[in-house]
Amino acid sequence: MARGIVLSAEALLALIAAHPEGVGSDRLRAALPGVSQATLSRRLRELREAGRIQAEGQGPVRRFRAVPVVVPEAEEVVPLSPEARALRAYLRQPVAARVPVGFRRELLEGYRPNRDFLIPAPLREKLARLGHTEGTRPAGTYAREILDRLLVDLSWASSRLEGNTYTLLDTRRLIEEGTRAEGRSAEEALMILSHKRAIELLVDQADKLGFSAMLVRNLHACLAEGLVADPAAAGALRTGAVYIERSAYLPPQLPQMVEEMFALFLARASAITDPFEQSFFALVHMPYLQPFADVNKRTARLAANIPLIRDNLCPLSFVDVTERDYVDAVLGVYERLDTSILRDLYEWAYERSSARYRAVRDSLGRPDPFRVRYRQELARAVKAVVLGEAADAQQAVTIADPGGALPPPDRERLGALIETELSALHEGNFARFGLTPGQFLAWRKQQGRAP
Repeated sequence: MARGIVLSAEALLALIAAHPEGVGSDRLRAALPGVSQATLSRRLRELREAGRIQAEGQGPVRRFRAVPVVVPEAEEVVPLSPEARALRAYLRQPVAARVPVGFRRELLEGYRPNRDFLIPAPLREKLARLGHTEGTRPAGTYAREILDRLLVDLSWASSRLEGNTYTLLDTRRLIEEGTRAEGRSAEEALMILSHKRAIELLVDQADKLGFSAMLVRNLHACLAEGLVADPAAAGALRTGAVYIERSAYLPPQLPQMVEEMFALFLARASAITDPFEQSFFALVHMPYLQPFADVNKRTARLAANIPLIRDNLCPLSFVDVTERDYVDAVLGVYERLDTSILRDLYEWAYERSSARYRAVRDSLGRPDPFRVRYRQELARAVKAVVLGEAADAQQAVTIADPGGALPPPDRERLGALIETELSALHEGNFARFGLTPGQFLAWRKQQGRAP
């Protein structure tokens, strides 16, 4: 520090807080060249009198430590380990009191898939028990069975973590009926619908899911469409600098490094065999790298569901997670390379998600396997009839299966199912086939049915 530069109490506090084991005045002097002993002593005295640091020992062994910020127990929703509590105390300080840090590539480069683990073995085993579903079935079967509920839950919860003010009921009406909530912005509705589209992408591509550049970039494109200033930025790696609001962390700025680290992230993630380690790895590294100009955390939350959907495990919906807890968890990774809060949050949120979807699954009873298997073709066919692209169910089957890959008995059964769905189509269920209110009302009028 050049002579004449003022040493603020906040700057000194940040330096002390960076040494949770305690730091002596000699080390502080070495880190602050040009600052006089009198100035340093005065600032230390001010911080002690304010109760922001404490001193231990005397003479040469005297050490200073930052006093943790006390968070009232009433605020605590997620049970935290002592390690996570200490991290949270550091993060609850003002940004000016936290040490500025940059991207540390060794966090990713030093990780050895299936040898190093962000989630310890006992917790991985617990999560596997919680998320287990019955039988050996094609990839994505479980997610399709609870899809209607998952679309609403995950779209709402992930959007809420970004400050979206839609309620869960508002979200259900928007997704199931296409009805926007009064007094809410168009951007909020678009954010929720973009989540719905991205989740459908994951479920429809379940048998092909993996951490490929194509899938992750298209997942981002679904989530970012209409919500980023530059349309070309949707699905594209960033080429400019980004800054994190309310954080002392500076992500990598050079496009070459972003591209290199993104490729390494995909390679490391793809090599992980445990689905929960793979899921958590995405939650840690995608926000930390910030590969896209915006919408990184949303992409990470959905990408964390890739291995869970693929392996027919209960998905992670984040329904009961608060924005404050999630921000603390991510900041811990950003600023301290510490995953303790995020790990505790992941465990707690997954316990609640698995219980939630077991109850949903039990309430639904056994779904028709045929309907689950051909959900995508059925939706495409019903929509084709409503839009006038097919005159009847049989033509709709041809549109849904243009290559004629379905066995004849399945084509016949699909045609009968299309007719059943068309006869049961009403204002409360048309949105699940990708129809807009205008399209549904026009078709209903054409059918001579009262609006």
